[in-house]
Amino acid sequence: MKGSSRSLFAEQALPAFKHRSNMVDATSETWRPQLFAATNTRLSLFLAAVRRFFDIQAGSAWRDLSTVLPLLRGTVLDVGCGAQPFRSLVNPKATYLGIDTDGAKAHFGYEMPNTTYFSGDVWPVADSSVDVVLCTETLEHVLETRRFLAEAERCLTPGGTLLLTIPFAARWHFIPYDYWRFTPSSLNHVLTAAGFDSVRVYARGNAVTVACYKVMTLLLLLLMPQTASKITGLLLRLVGLVFLPLFLTIALVANISLSYGGDDCLGYTAFAVRTSQTG
Repeated sequence: MKGSSRSLFAEQALPAFKHRSNMVDATSETWRPQLFAATNTRLSLFLAAVRRFFDIQAGSAWRDLSTVLPLLRGTVLDVGCGAQPFRSLVNPKATYLGIDTDGAKAHFGYEMPNTTYFSGDVWPVADSSVDVVLCTETLEHVLETRRFLAEAERCLTPGGTLLLTIPFAARWHFIPYDYWRFTPSSLNHVLTAAGFDSVRVYARGNAVTVACYKVMTLLLLLLMPQTASKITGLLLRLVGLVFLPLFLTIALVANISLSYGGDDCLGYTAFAVRTSQTG
């Protein structure tokens, strides 16, 4: 009976999708932004600032974290730190630790000399040893979310802070290692279940920001094409130059719109506090 049901579905339903590919089979995206680079020189800092103006997703996270990280003291653990793009914001009086999975290079292209890489689900960090766990644009890449948050709770001192940035209206990226999109309701649920309280979730941007972000993404396909054909790439860039004034204008509007949050947003910045009792 089950076999005949599958056969009937294949015969009657699947032809309606013949012009679309099965996304489960995808192994990479058709266009990928440039990876972040370490910011250890004045030039790299300047180029990173320019990028954040046009990369609204990264810029919105920087905007929030730049008001918070300089205030933090103690030990700050940056989990899934990648190229450590927010390290420069951490207060010099704080101790910064960066850790990432041993799949960071293979899956995401990041390998930093001052990062501790680990395998498995257990972080190479002692119990109750850090004051802040920083996790930026990482949770969506974690398949076992509950286990990840349990590790954050374990490593934090009682009363310690978990600081997250999470994408929402962001494209599927680093395929296939992008698993989730969280809402404020789901964030509150998983964080509370993991032993955190005082959960606060703030929207990064609004519907205007998202609309600008989507249009800019389309224009970037022209301005920064990723195609094997040099001729095709040149033609796309020439067409993209026509839209360059529009691209710049939309980027400006998007950055201004980040001052206001809304239900439809690029992502969220979330805070949670580890309860005084373990578990």
